[in-house]
Amino acid sequence: MKKLLISPSKMALGEQESQIYQNILKQSSELSLNLMAVKVENHPDDFLGWCYELLNASKDRINYDLLESQQLPVLKKLHDQLIAAISFLQLKTLRVAPWPVVSAFIQQHKAHIALDEQLRLTHYISAIRSQNLKEMIPEDRLTFAGKHTAALDPAHYDFDVEWFASTKTAKGFHQMLADLPGAFDDALSNIPLEGDVSQSDYQQFVIAYLAAFNGSDEKPTLAPATRLLAMRRPDVFTPITNAKLDALCAAIGIAKLNNRDFERYWQDIVETIHHMPWFKMAVHEDELEQQLGAIKALLPCFFYYADKNTANNSNYIKLLTKPKRSTSSTTKTVRRGKESAEILVDRALAADDMPEHIRAKRDSIISEVEKGRSVSETISLMRTIFG
Repeated sequence: MKKLLISPSKMALGEQESQIYQNILKQSSELSLNLMAVKVENHPDDFLGWCYELLNASKDRINYDLLESQQLPVLKKLHDQLIAAISFLQLKTLRVAPWPVVSAFIQQHKAHIALDEQLRLTHYISAIRSQNLKEMIPEDRLTFAGKHTAALDPAHYDFDVEWFASTKTAKGFHQMLADLPGAFDDALSNIPLEGDVSQSDYQQFVIAYLAAFNGSDEKPTLAPATRLLAMRRPDVFTPITNAKLDALCAAIGIAKLNNRDFERYWQDIVETIHHMPWFKMAVHEDELEQQLGAIKALLPCFFYYADKNTANNSNYIKLLTKPKRSTSSTTKTVRRGKESAEILVDRALAADDMPEHIRAKRDSIISEVEKGRSVSETISLMRTIFG
């Protein structure tokens, strides 16, 4: 372990990497005895590999039984520093990486980043993108805006809607979106669905987006706006979250944005990413590359740290593995509006293999779905009863 801890001092680190290394060393010093007890056989000769190895050693191989209670927050901070460092280093490669390197990285990490699931989300968004938000059922609107709800039936929404910048903490934004979806439609209408998007288009979006909050106590913030933009044009706009903004800004070489920097978002995030080699030279040689090329502004999201637990922490996976509903009176039921229930049921009944006698039970199925039962659960019950 001692050899591992000092090895970056022999690497040719840049100024940012050196500062990261010193911060990690400072945190590690309070855990030195515990870390020294961890056997290390892998000694990477690059800083990114070093961060991965130290994270693995301090997270999966350290003896937690020997840690004092006051050391646990220190260990957590060390892990956070290493994860942030890995995100920074991986994102930093985007400055100079050609398209084949970017594409290969994504394919190499597809299991950890739940690539197939994330692409199912972008495919779903592409099918509803042309709809106005005010015309969407609530479940689709939240899918577009990036907030998970238990009402999202995993049989229909087979993805976590919070991939590509979750907005679950933007409570004020979601209240405004629920109350005045048309105001956000007015903003998004300034961004064309196809073709070039100009700075003027974006500026008009910002004016209308800010106006949506006029007369409200809620303050318009940047992160949820970038989620809407990214879903409208995933080939143009990169979504941001406050939690990951430090790593992104440092990696692409700009001063950190604050949550009201609408002007700098276009200049420093959008334009900077558009000028990167991989972004300009994206090629579509196979089906996967065609899919990635269509959402190329979202690709930086795949370069944040992910591990074997990331995919399993998907809200979609959690819903799939959620225990069956209890019959207890204390069980919380998620009710749906009639319009949502009708649309979700009709989508399921449209399946080619759906028996006609089950389709004939449409009204009964809708009634159960309105009460909170999932579409798949209700149809399965109908099949059991009626064959």
